[in-house]
Amino acid sequence: MPLSVRWRYRLDRWRSRVEALFRSEPKVGRPRLCPACGTLVGATAGRCQQCGANLNFSLAAASRSVGRFMPQTSPVTYLVLTICCVFYGVSLLSTIHQSGFAAPTGGLGALFGLGGINNSILARMGASAPLQYDLQQPWRFVTAIFLHASLLHIGFNMWVLMDLAPTVEEMYGSARFLFIFVFTGACGYVASAASGHFSVGASGALLGMVGVLLALTGGRHNAGMRMLRSQLIYWLVYVGVLGVLMPGVDNFAHIGGFVSGFILGKLMMDRVPTDAAERRRANALGWTAGLAIGASFAFMLLNYFYPTFGRG
Repeated sequence: MPLSVRWRYRLDRWRSRVEALFRSEPKVGRPRLCPACGTLVGATAGRCQQCGANLNFSLAAASRSVGRFMPQTSPVTYLVLTICCVFYGVSLLSTIHQSGFAAPTGGLGALFGLGGINNSILARMGASAPLQYDLQQPWRFVTAIFLHASLLHIGFNMWVLMDLAPTVEEMYGSARFLFIFVFTGACGYVASAASGHFSVGASGALLGMVGVLLALTGGRHNAGMRMLRSQLIYWLVYVGVLGVLMPGVDNFAHIGGFVSGFILGKLMMDRVPTDAAERRRANALGWTAGLAIGASFAFMLLNYFYPTFGRG
């Protein structure tokens, strides 16, 4: 007995579904963009025909892969903010574990000590020390940037970071911004260590960004640049007055960060990279700074569990 048209249609549809379970259709690759120069390349290409960059194994490709997990706006700024907050939280918990939690007393003056971190904890976590110690453990020039001594300290620095850093990152690109932040912060701690200070905080790197922006506005006479220059000068005066009036402010770290940032601002082009060569240089600077941070944190962990601070 022949099947009706309706049942033949159903059987054909079930047969197609069963066959689809055991048969894979060939995937058609899509063209993609070169991570170095942005040129459209073929789906199976291994190198860009325009700039010659490796599409899978290069600094540009690695930067694009990492960028997928970062915020689209000011990603390095938020990364720095996160690292500083995480390390402050870890150092605060370590302080509470070591000496317990003491409620602040003494009126308004106690505000400066609220959430204070024990100096021995800061030393083990990578605070900058006098030069003879930092030369033996040079990773302290980097780790000290991300440590803070109290709640007010980190609160003020992160407020300034979120005020200045997105502007600098937008102007120079994320990779070069990371290099500026780490380089100026480390230069600040070189000056601090040479003066014999025990110090932590991102303020040297923040003054480095002020130096970069002040160098950028020099010689430019449009209204926007004049306004920015005036604001930066007022901000420098404000920081200088605080450095004189408040005890514990590391003015040497501020000066070292500012001077190194001003020099970088004169040397670097104040725009994001526009061609493949500039992108390669920017990626190299960014990855150098990133590797310096990673290596410094690795040495910090070794030092934390096997303390050697003050020896040698």
